[in-house]
Order: sequence, then C-alpha cells, then structure tokens
Amino acid sequence: MPPPFQLTRGDSPLLVSVPHAGTRIPEAIRTGLTEAARHGVPVDTDHFVDRLYAFVPQLGGSLLVAQMSRWVVDLNRPSDNRPLYPGQAGTGLVPTTRFDGSPIWQREPDAADIQGRVRAWWQPYHRALADELARKQARHGFAILFDAHSILSRVPRLFDGRLPDLNLGTNGGASCDPALRLRVSDHLGRLGDWSHVVDGRFKGGHITRHYGRPAHGVHALQLELAQAAYMDESRPPAWDGDRAAPLIGVLEELLQEVVRWRP
Repeated sequence: MPPPFQLTRGDSPLLVSVPHAGTRIPEAIRTGLTEAARHGVPVDTDHFVDRLYAFVPQLGGSLLVAQMSRWVVDLNRPSDNRPLYPGQAGTGLVPTTRFDGSPIWQREPDAADIQGRVRAWWQPYHRALADELARKQARHGFAILFDAHSILSRVPRLFDGRLPDLNLGTNGGASCDPALRLRVSDHLGRLGDWSHVVDGRFKGGHITRHYGRPAHGVHALQLELAQAAYMDESRPPAWDGDRAAPLIGVLEELLQEVVRWRP
C-alpha cells in the first residue's frame, strides 16, 4: 500500500498542509466508481497545489501532502461526518457526488467501508499533522498551520459567480490570533492584481477549525485558490509553470510574512 502522505520537516513554526492534491485511488476502491467518475477529469482535486507550495521547506516550514484522492476519504472533513456548512451544498467525509452533482459511486460506501478508510488514511494524516504541530509548539512556544487548497473558479452548486483569486479562511477570526489575521489580510489587500476575500464562502474546513486554537498557541489559516489564477480550467489539468510562476511568487511573499510573525 502506498504511503498516505509525504512529510518534509522544517524548523520554523510553520506547517503547510495540503490535504486535497492527492490523485491515488486504490484499485479495490476504483472498481466501485461510476464509469464517468473512473474516466472523467477529476475536477474535485486541488490540482498541483503541492507544486505551488514546493518552496515551503526553503522557508524553514514543514510541508505535509496527502497522496490519496479526496474521493477515497476527505481529510478536511470531521471523522464523524458532521456538515461544515449546515444548510449549504457541500461534500462529506466520503463524497458521494462530484462538484457538479453527478454520482461518484455505483453503490455508495457503507459505514464499515467508510470507517476502514478513516483508519487507513484519515487517521494517519491527522496523527502526522498533530505530531508536527506539537513538535513545533514545543520548539517555539507556538505553531502556525496553513491549510492549502484550490478549486474551480466557478462551481454553481457551491457558490454564485466567480470565486476571488485568494480566499482566506480563519473560521470568522476564531482559528488564529487577530494580529496574524490582520497581517495576512493586509498583505492580500496590497496585491493589486489579485482579488481576495477574508472569511467569505470558504471560512476554513475541519483542519482549520479543529487545530486552530490560538489561546493554546496553535494558529490556523486556510487559503483557497481559484484555479483560474494558475491554470487553464477549460482544458484537462496540466501544469503550466509560466502561468503558475506569478502566483507562486505571491504565495512565497505571503508565507514569508507568516513566518516572520510572532504572537
């Protein structure tokens, strides 16, 4: 069985988590996909987010990247499958529909199957995440968790219109120190060529909400990128270094600001 994640450790207080860039689906699970899901473009994936943040170890940060597809199990959902956005369309611990509402599975996974996936892939990722945060907090007295995501810029089932380029989520300010939230939001406001919003449609998923405990020294932020900011959404996913380079520069400057921050 391939490893559920890759972890590159760094010595700064920063940990960047990338839970949705994975594309692997074990063959025993793949056989349960619908024909369309098996052969279609996996638009639900946070395409190339791990490559966008490949610079993180150079800043002294740790980089945790999931290898499995979110269709196997969604690492940014609570293991009891409580909804993150009650009353709004969303996806669960093991998604049953794609972003466009079409089915993923020929027969939806049962409770035993879901719990098996939680044990095999969800729990190891979260143990690694929690252990790395604890290591950083022991070393520095605090830790900063930056949860990195991307999504199609237009998903009518999930939100209206076109998503801003950069969507910062702090669970309404509850997941990090107000000074850190202000520092990051001010930096985003100075990026004249890039649109942004703070705690808009994406306020932070389970990872941001669960681990962000500023009173206990762990500060968590989520950044959701509109994929139109770094790739051609009208074509099958393909890495375009020239198109991604400006955004990588923006992300590097942003995380330099984060790494310099002290509570």
